[in-house]
Amino acid sequence: MKFTVSKQSANNIDSDYLLSLARQKSTESRNTLASTISDLFENKAETLTDRERALMFDILHNVVKEVELTIRKKLSERLTEVDEVPIELVNILINDEIDVAYPLLSKSSVLQDMDLIEVIRHRTLEHQLAVAIRENLSEQVSDALVETGEENVIRTLLKNSSAAISSKTMAYLVEQSRRVDSFREPILHRDDLNPALAKRMFLWVSAAMRQFIIQNYKLDDSTIDDLMEEVARESALGEAKDSELSPTAELTESLEKEGMVTNSMLVKALRQGEIPLFVSLFCRRSQLRETLVLRILFEPGGEGLAIACKALEISSDEFEELFKLSRKARPGDGGNIKGELKQVLNLYERMSSQAAMKVLKAWQRDMEYLAAIRQLEVGR
Repeated sequence: MKFTVSKQSANNIDSDYLLSLARQKSTESRNTLASTISDLFENKAETLTDRERALMFDILHNVVKEVELTIRKKLSERLTEVDEVPIELVNILINDEIDVAYPLLSKSSVLQDMDLIEVIRHRTLEHQLAVAIRENLSEQVSDALVETGEENVIRTLLKNSSAAISSKTMAYLVEQSRRVDSFREPILHRDDLNPALAKRMFLWVSAAMRQFIIQNYKLDDSTIDDLMEEVARESALGEAKDSELSPTAELTESLEKEGMVTNSMLVKALRQGEIPLFVSLFCRRSQLRETLVLRILFEPGGEGLAIACKALEISSDEFEELFKLSRKARPGDGGNIKGELKQVLNLYERMSSQAAMKVLKAWQRDMEYLAAIRQLEVGR
């Protein structure tokens, strides 16, 4: 016998009747209940009025825990297609076994963030995975998924391109991907990965690859570093660049186009007291960071300046003048310039250009890349 819901019969159906059907073990009674639920959610306007639909939801809320798994699963699948469903009924089903919960967790528009977060925190790995594939997850729900610490859940979330992930959480996941290989590819394929994090990730991956090459192949450290940094720079596409140059940087760029970033121009700029221009020119010649050039210029002893100038093949006379001018420009300098000059010129003459270039290359390395190398070496 097949039981079909109609307008005439809906008012006569009560929870006791459906509960009795659910408790009966006969195939006939289960088929009757399945047919009732099926008819309810066929989404035909002529089947039930709003009042009758509300009545049926109330009945189902009271009996849903009593019915067979296959029927609860079918009910859950039907409810994903219904926009107005009592949240109490949905919450019973999303906390059910995964076969029942999955359709609603992965698709239902009725669920709010707090409903999903509660499931994430208190249900199984399978429930968490079902949430992770939902479209348009909020940052709060994504945070809750990451807080589980489950590798498969986090990887699924990262592969969900529509999920919103906060910059703080993304930074955390980038750091975690140092030890969790499976995070790397989905992170790098996300559109919301900012360039700074992409660069950081490529640099430490490059550092790890450097360690492997050094341990397994006989190659010069400097050669490996050149290769790894170049690969990292090319891979971290979209690296942030300043859209506007400072006036000094613009002047340096113009001078470089005219072929005027020369040793004599360096001396001339410092002789005229144009320290910002000298620093900008020296940065362009040496490919060193501005903070490092300033430190080299004003540090006591002048050894750093000697090494950089030797690597750039600045003549001994030009270096001597640069050194003297740097001492005059150094704030509060009252030291023994003659004594310092003698020592630093002796260093300059004894040092080979090749040795100086090797040091300069090391100074040119990206700070994050060097930090990544140090971290790996400490962890050995």
